[in-house]
Amino acid sequence: MDTRAISLLTGLSIGIVISISIQSIRLDRSAGSDTEARNGGNNIVSALKSVIAAIFARSHKDAKDSSSVSCNQNIKNGVECLIGNTPLMKIKSLSEATGCEIWAKMELMNPGGSAKDRVALAIVEEAEKMGLIKPDRGDTIYEGTSGSTGISLAMVCRSKGYKAYICLPDDTSTEKIDLLEKLGAAVEKVRPASIVDKKQYVNMARMRADSHNESSTDGSRGVFANQFENEANWKTHYMNTGPEIFEQTGGFLDAFITGSGTGGTISGISLYLKSILPNLKVVLADPPGSGLYNKVKFGVMFDIKEREGTRRRHQVDTLVEGIGLNRLTKNFDAGYRLVDDAVKVTDEESLFMAKYLVANDGLFVGSSSAVNCVAAVKYARKLGPGHNIVTIICDSGARHLSKFWKAVGAIDTDKSLMSLEKIMSI
Repeated sequence: MDTRAISLLTGLSIGIVISISIQSIRLDRSAGSDTEARNGGNNIVSALKSVIAAIFARSHKDAKDSSSVSCNQNIKNGVECLIGNTPLMKIKSLSEATGCEIWAKMELMNPGGSAKDRVALAIVEEAEKMGLIKPDRGDTIYEGTSGSTGISLAMVCRSKGYKAYICLPDDTSTEKIDLLEKLGAAVEKVRPASIVDKKQYVNMARMRADSHNESSTDGSRGVFANQFENEANWKTHYMNTGPEIFEQTGGFLDAFITGSGTGGTISGISLYLKSILPNLKVVLADPPGSGLYNKVKFGVMFDIKEREGTRRRHQVDTLVEGIGLNRLTKNFDAGYRLVDDAVKVTDEESLFMAKYLVANDGLFVGSSSAVNCVAAVKYARKLGPGHNIVTIICDSGARHLSKFWKAVGAIDTDKSLMSLEKIMSI
């Protein structure tokens, strides 16, 4: 559907809805019912939002359908066609406890098990469009990642005829490393270090890609995926994840809350949703050691744990993997000015939330998802009952057994012993 057709359909639909609704209000008023008249007015807003949501979602679906991946609605052409269109789920326990509707975008239901599937596919397809890589000639995608992006890249590369070479911190959970190796990726473990260190895992991946191209004798090429700075990252969330959320909520959304690793998710979704819902509140969920909270709140990229002599780790001192950063990336900067607020989440709070979600919802989540849910509860309390909030369930707890979930400990079978008030008092 082209732009002119969308505009025409939008105007026509709005005109019909307004005409019908106004006629309904007139009839109600003639009957002497002020309450029903007000309800008729509210119905205009409801109907308009539903119509506009459907139109915008349709336009983005058409744009997605015209991409290089050919995906039949009923029979999927490879694992890449399973990426996206993840369900939106109400987290019942959190919704009941706060009086708000807290909905989770279930990104763990992507075929590679995380939101990073979207990014991996976008990066590989962009490299193909630019003519940088061709299938089945030994071309390799190199990336520095704490795990999930590497897993997604390994999956997409295998599906599309490429190799994957992943550099990651040597304290990454063993589950993620095992998954990478089982997917056929070459894995290089690197000591955690600052981004200014040439041997930091992202910098090592870049160096390995350069070395491939300099020494290649078989015509194969190496491409550095560069997820932190590659703007295909936020753009795929703008073109896909954002429209999906808008369609699934019907536009009835008060706040969007998520953490930030590369910044692609929060930027892409915010840029899309705020273009349609300007009053939407976008909230950053940030773990210990990350400077992004202070960047949003005070405009300064700094965390107290970054003081000289205080860090136990070179980057972010937390049990949480996948989110938190101490530099401004292109992807975060793309939507940074649309982030309205930030919530700091401690490891203790995220550990408790992970246990709480299993005990009350049967929901087994990874560390960054637990951070998101803590922030959603805190912000729901700030907004008050009756609001609609969307957050992201990034991946499953199965990838975090040896690190985050080891610290969570045993699950309390008596739900009465677990109260969300604990999160507010920790």
